[in-house]
Amino acid sequence: MRNPVKLAVLLCTLPVAAQAATVLEGRAIAEKPFADAKVTIIDSTGKQLDTMTDSTGHYRIDIDSLSPPLTLSVMDNGESADCLNSDIRRARCMASLLVDVQDDAINTANITPFSDRIVAEVAGELGYVGPQQWVERGDPSELNAQLLDEPLANFQQGMAGALSELAMPVDVDPVRTPIQAGDGMTQLLSVINHNRGYHNDSGEAGSTILTDSAFRPIVGLQNHGPWEPFDLQRALRDKEAITEAQTRILIVSDSTAATYEVSRLPRMGWGQVFHEQFQPESGVVILNGARAGRSSRDFYNEGWYQQMAQYLEPGDYVLIAHGHNDQNCNSEKPVRGAADVRNLCTYPNDAEGNPQYPEGRPEMSFQHSLERYITLARDNDAIPVLLTPTTRVKNEAGKTAFVNGPDDRVVSSHFTRDREGYLFSGDYVATIKQTASDNQVPLIDLEDETIAFANAHADDWMDYWLAVDAEDPRYPWYHTQTAGIRTNPDTTHFQQRGAEAVASIVAEQIQQTPELSTLAARLKP
Repeated sequence: MRNPVKLAVLLCTLPVAAQAATVLEGRAIAEKPFADAKVTIIDSTGKQLDTMTDSTGHYRIDIDSLSPPLTLSVMDNGESADCLNSDIRRARCMASLLVDVQDDAINTANITPFSDRIVAEVAGELGYVGPQQWVERGDPSELNAQLLDEPLANFQQGMAGALSELAMPVDVDPVRTPIQAGDGMTQLLSVINHNRGYHNDSGEAGSTILTDSAFRPIVGLQNHGPWEPFDLQRALRDKEAITEAQTRILIVSDSTAATYEVSRLPRMGWGQVFHEQFQPESGVVILNGARAGRSSRDFYNEGWYQQMAQYLEPGDYVLIAHGHNDQNCNSEKPVRGAADVRNLCTYPNDAEGNPQYPEGRPEMSFQHSLERYITLARDNDAIPVLLTPTTRVKNEAGKTAFVNGPDDRVVSSHFTRDREGYLFSGDYVATIKQTASDNQVPLIDLEDETIAFANAHADDWMDYWLAVDAEDPRYPWYHTQTAGIRTNPDTTHFQQRGAEAVASIVAEQIQQTPELSTLAARLKP
């Protein structure tokens, strides 16, 4: 008979089957993995768990204590408040949603630019201005599986061609499908730029914006609706061209230079067509990161410059063309005035050329804001060039020009007068010229040239600035618009013909600027 004591000891030493756990894992990855980044998971009751990614962006955590639906977010560097603020976005943040999980099993939930856009669309449907507002303030009881149907379909339709080329199912779920290094989803993400926009009224980070490797918009015009069809092969070619170019030209600017969605044709910024000014074998590649609504200050603070600057190399050029939105300094402006001053506003120099800014806030000087880009370019042995902003088609009274005939001419409007709501007044164009002189930077006076161009086209200026026939079947976007149409023309932005004309003016001015002779030699005759 066996010794009962020995038998008891033997039984205690035998392996015991581990109790099954409900596990959540996935990858936090954009154009590259979010390594050593904090992942936060919030369940339907508000309970929160945190974990960290490894060097490949992978995370894994037991979630037995959580009740779905789950909101996930990842933060790469910075503090949690940086995900919401537009003042200075030190952190890179993305979100994801998982409505249900399988108990006692391993569940996948990736956090990527695609999942962040899906959260943005769900958040928009529920009345939040962006994905981070949902992460910070959302009511989990509002979530249901049906809310994900349209955002997921938008992703699948926009990426259908690319998914097919990568031999991926066209109904793939970017959240639930495991991601492995070098697989189709990783290849797709490698040519996607991700950022979050700006909410005008609150000044907080807004909805998710995605562009391709050449900064063409994919989605972000609104926080809902279809995506622009994504051309994978073009994006791959563009990324290769950017990295292998002899010379890159970075365009740091606003809506007047920006690249627009195909759905908004014929609207175009001059940067969208600037590449056409160069010889085919010039070795020059344009990185047009210009972004609508941005000033010189928040173009940097929100990370738009950094997306382009990762490619900056010695001998490249940085064209700095701001001034339109830096004028948003009216603190008395209804709804958005305080946010404008907090995030967009920079103040022009005074009449003697001295920078103006509130005490302790030198970054709110327009000159100092421009000089940041000059310093960043020169730190990389690149060549900064300052441009004055394109003109608005405004007369001396600040009204639309030419209404009373060709003598009702266009004049400069890039200045602020001493009046209520404005802390400082001055001339933004004069400040740009002063900054160029102080820093010995080449200057292109684009405002002066476009004023002359507008006044030479008093009879047909609406063929250049955005004034679309609202009934034109080619441009269905404008069938429902109240501005940018012939009966209410946009006096700031361009349609295709105007964008091409301004791009040509910029090229002509480069040819006439001795300090830019090396670049001028690469332009078309």
